[in-house]
Amino acid sequence: MAAPSIRIDLSRQELVLEESGNILLRCPVSSGKAGTGHEEGSGKTPTGHFRVCQKIGDGEPEDTIFISRLPAGRYPAAIPESLDEHSDFILTRILWLDGLEPHNANTRSRYIYIHGTNDTDLLGAPASHGCIRLSPRDMLDLFALAEEGMDVFIQC
Repeated sequence: MAAPSIRIDLSRQELVLEESGNILLRCPVSSGKAGTGHEEGSGKTPTGHFRVCQKIGDGEPEDTIFISRLPAGRYPAAIPESLDEHSDFILTRILWLDGLEPHNANTRSRYIYIHGTNDTDLLGAPASHGCIRLSPRDMLDLFALAEEGMDVFIQC
């Protein structure tokens, strides 16, 4: 039996979690609006083979805002004064990715995550700063099924 894995198709803006050919979860995503790439500070989504190196946020409320991977309060009440409710927040849960190929080996140091978003109207189209964004509900479902060390494949 094949281990579960996450496959993200950027051309379709879709995430699929599958195990042995069975689809456990399928949901729309939003990837980097700057396209694909691996350069530090580019705002681009990396491609290739990754693993989930850390799961963050277990047990936090669904509307938790994360700043530097730490819970900072609940959306929208905890929005910092310097931002507004339309800013690109990291909500709900985080799956931190680590690149397994030479071209994407800097993924972890670029802080590329799969995470929940407040911008659910933009799911299905590139709109992030390089991360893979999901609805809070889909992020909760994915987090419950994902494991640290799980393979993630991001392709165009």
